[in-house]
Formats: sequence, structure tokens, C-alpha cells
Amino acid sequence: MTGIRSVCSLLAAGVVATAAACAPAAEHAADKVPAAVTVSKQPSETLSTLFEQALPNVQGKTFTSALVDFPPAARAVPHRHGNAFVYAYVLEGTVRSQLEGGPMRTYHQGENWVEPPGAHHTLTENTSRTESAKLLVIFISNTGDELRVADPPR
Repeated sequence: MTGIRSVCSLLAAGVVATAAACAPAAEHAADKVPAAVTVSKQPSETLSTLFEQALPNVQGKTFTSALVDFPPAARAVPHRHGNAFVYAYVLEGTVRSQLEGGPMRTYHQGENWVEPPGAHHTLTENTSRTESAKLLVIFISNTGDELRVADPPR
């Protein structure tokens, strides 16, 4: 145990000495090199299931309701909802949406849309940079299917 403490002490001392030795060089280099650019990931939506139940009169189908929260400037990655029929209702804010092959539409609080089974959702975003947007989404899906499948990264 004493040997490990000694090694850790030596490593710590070496890190401190290296940092001190590099500090003047780093300060001097900062005069010649432009500042680093910070790249932040665009915020995304969160989906919270509210209720889920197999439909008793439709074999193999499940009803699911969910709340989708879009922080300011959030954008969902392109995705599909499998073979689910989807109904979306804007509870708060403004959301821009587009299905593959269809027009881009902007939906405000109180407006809604549907997505047919197999639709490719190429755009869903909160149009505000300062206010959140919220959707109530209803899925009628095949029992056991994932509700949202993101497109593979390019």
C-alpha cells in the first residue's frame, strides 16, 4: 500500500511539474493560435410514455400515448415509427415537421397531424430558441415494436 501511495505521489508531482513547465509556453502559444471553437450538440427531444395498453378488440395492436418535450432549438434526428399509425397534437409552442415526400409544415399550439404507418419523419423541430414545445403523441402500433427508430448515422 505504501508503494502505491509513493507511485501516486510521484505521478501527481510529475503532472504538477509538467503543467507548470508548460504554462508559459501555453500562454505564449495563445498569442499565435486562434482560440478553439466550442462545438455543442444540438438539443434533442425526449419521449415519455404516459399510457400503454394492448387493444382488446384488435389482436396484435397496442395503444400508446406519450409526451414529447422539445427544449428550445431542439431537433429530432430523422426517424420512423415502424408500422405505427401516429397522431400528434401540439400542447405548447410551435413545431416544424416534414414527412418524406411531403411539404414542410409548421404547427402551433392546438394543431395536429397524422403519420401513416411506415412514414419517414425527416424533420421535427422546435422553431423557438427560447421556449419549449410539447406534443401529445398517440401510437397505434404492432405489439412489441419500437415506437421510434432513428435513421442510421451518415
